Amino acid sequence: MKIAFLFPGQGSQAVGMGRSLAEAFAESKSAFDAADQALGSSLSSLCFNGPDEELKLTENTQPALLATSVAVLRALESRGIKAEGVAGHSLGEYSAVVAAKALRFEDAVRTVRLRGRYMQEAVPVGKGAMAAILMLDAAMVEEACLEAAQGEVVSPANLNCPGQIVIAGEAGAVDRAIAACTRRGAKRAIRLAVSAPFHCALMKPAEVRLQADLAGLSFETASIPVYRNVDGAAQTSAEALRDGLVRQVSLPVQWQKTLETMSADGFDTFIEVGSGTVVSGLVKKTLKGARVLNVEDPASLEKAVQTLQEI
Repeated sequence: MKIAFLFPGQGSQAVGMGRSLAEAFAESKSAFDAADQALGSSLSSLCFNGPDEELKLTENTQPALLATSVAVLRALESRGIKAEGVAGHSLGEYSAVVAAKALRFEDAVRTVRLRGRYMQEAVPVGKGAMAAILMLDAAMVEEACLEAAQGEVVSPANLNCPGQIVIAGEAGAVDRAIAACTRRGAKRAIRLAVSAPFHCALMKPAEVRLQADLAGLSFETASIPVYRNVDGAAQTSAEALRDGLVRQVSLPVQWQKTLETMSADGFDTFIEVGSGTVVSGLVKKTLKGARVLNVEDPASLEKAVQTLQEI
């Protein structure tokens, strides 16, 4: 058995996340306390109690998800469950880098609050859009985007699993790409309720601002491999991990490739660490026969511990 921890990204947030773990595990509570201290505000209260509208603001969502994932991670570690490799979907890559001890948690929390702010400010609200394209292969989606661009930006943003690709760009170009994908046989092509067009060239201004912040942080060699969003490759070097966090802002998330690479490297047990089960679902659709668990509260933690003990 070879265990990987996977960390969710934006869209997995929910009011109440992390609260039961913080009540049950001192290690989890201390993670939320550290996040509150790092930000100088009560992020934990926002996670536990909402309001939902505030939690959904990108600059709050990103540190909230990171803090919750690290709180879950600390609970797992307290039960003796460790990973031999990690990956995270978009924002989740920060959780993965923290889990691999390559970046201090407090530095990561402060950075992702700024990351969320920069990404939101990069494109005026309403100018950008994202859409999920279902059951159309990557080459056809790429072709549809090229046809639809007409001088504007639209491109694949998340290559999530077989049959699920998310595109991002300027709103008109995304709508044209939806039509072009439908003509090519996509089963469904639907606009997503997002606040900005993530992981496309429109995010370059955010990438430039974030690069300056990340350049000022201390990164260490990772204790275990981190599989990067930008290429699905395993990395441990401090500079490769810093570079991956910079470039993933405007490049697509190669999630299917990441999972396939991890499987080829011998990982057979994947534990989603944090709020929700989005990532677990993507693993099940990508790696048939993989063992998939998720941990987000004391009940799911106990279930995971029991499952792993029985193997």
